[in-house]
Parts: sequence; C-alpha cells; structure tokens
Amino acid sequence: MLVALDIDGTLVTYDEVMSADIRAAVAALLDAGVHVVLATGRSVHATMPIAHELGITSGWAVSSNGSVTVRLDPGTALGYEIVDRITFDPGPALRLMHAELPEAHFAVEQVGTGFRVNKPFPDGELSGVLDVVDLEDLWSDHVTRLVVRSPGHTSEQFHELVHRMGLDDVSYSVGWTAWMDIAPHGVTKASALEVVRRRLGVEPARTVAIGDGSNDLQMIDWAARGVAMGHAPLAVREVADEVTGTIDDDGAVAVLRSLLA
Repeated sequence: MLVALDIDGTLVTYDEVMSADIRAAVAALLDAGVHVVLATGRSVHATMPIAHELGITSGWAVSSNGSVTVRLDPGTALGYEIVDRITFDPGPALRLMHAELPEAHFAVEQVGTGFRVNKPFPDGELSGVLDVVDLEDLWSDHVTRLVVRSPGHTSEQFHELVHRMGLDDVSYSVGWTAWMDIAPHGVTKASALEVVRRRLGVEPARTVAIGDGSNDLQMIDWAARGVAMGHAPLAVREVADEVTGTIDDDGAVAVLRSLLA
C-alpha cells in the first residue's frame, strides 16, 4: 500500500505542532510495511525534518508540490538524494504577475537551501536561506517553483487574476491566504506520486491520500481512497471519497488507523 500524506494542515497544525497520535499512527504503518510518502508544498529542506520526526528514514518523498522527488537514504550525506527535479522558466509568469501586482513578494526556490526573493517575506513564511536579489535575477535560471505573496489580495482575487492572464503554460495552486505557488506545466503532487507508485510496483487500487489544501486536490482525486480533511475548501472536499475530521480534531489519525484495522 502507498499512503500519501500532506504535511501542513494534515499532519502538522498551523502552529507547527504534530501530535503523538499522528506519530504513533504513522509508525504503525511503517512497521506494517506500508509505503508512507510525504507529499507537500514544502521545499525538500523543510520536508526532511518532518520525515525524521515521523521516523521515515527510507523510502520516497514528494516536495515543492511535485517538482522535486527524493529518495530517503540514511547512508547519504543529507539523508536523501534528489531523483526527479522538474524546472521551468519563471520569466513569463513572473513578468505578468509583477505587472499586475507590483507590490507583491516574489520568490524562486533554490532546491535544498532556500529561496531567492525580491524583498523579505513576513517572518516564518519561507524557510531556509533567503537571498534578496533584484527582480530580474529571479528569472535568470530555470526553477522548480515560483511563489507569489500579495497580502493586499484575497485567494479569490488570485484565481480571477490567473484566469484573466491566461497562465496556461504553468501549474498553479492558491493557498488559504493571498499566496500562490506556480510550478512547471502539468506538475502536481499527483503527477509525482504516480511516478513513485510505478517505481514501487504498488497497484492503483492500493493507494491512499490525505490532504487539506487546493494543492492536494489532484492528489486526492488520484488516490483510490482520497480523503479530505474536514477544514479543507469545498472544492477539495467535493472531489474526495470521504471527509475526515479537521486538523484540530487530528482527523488524519482515524484514517491512518483504519488502514491497519
């Protein structure tokens, strides 16, 4: 069985707290030989501490909403090796977004270390090393992810903006606030997980996914048993096979325990 788990809002609260029940439930799955795969919007350097807290030291993880896939290996210097890294030219999208949102914060991912940003982000919103550079430097290389943060706009306005600009050559997801992740075209958590599933030889019917955000929608739809957290947006809950409790209820625990029942 392959169990794909989002991190923030699914395993970890928005205050960065993971319950003992979550850790115990994941440990039981690992002991039973289940392939537990973290699938997150976090960068790989922010994914690995969660994997270690859960006791996941080998196997696979999907980071950056599907742009980066790693194989965990305790024998390597970093505890993992990057197997797939999918990049794109952020220039066209970045120039369009900056023209519409000149005061926005922009960041491009530097895999394994942090981000290049056009100006400092609010404390705690990005992890790793943050290098402040000129806007033009953000599109000097192909990247795995472009982040757009515009505190003065709502997520609904972000959706309207993308529709109006016709960003058809990238994939994007909008967060709970005025936050957008832009990825290579066609790249999602689901696309990366399908590659992992084939590598592991797991049958499609033996896949489970749990998530809570708009970037989890395709993953939940991909899984044979797709579960939405109770606080997930309506669009995510509608595509799910079932809805569990909220993050405040530790809703993922009941689902994880049911897999061993």
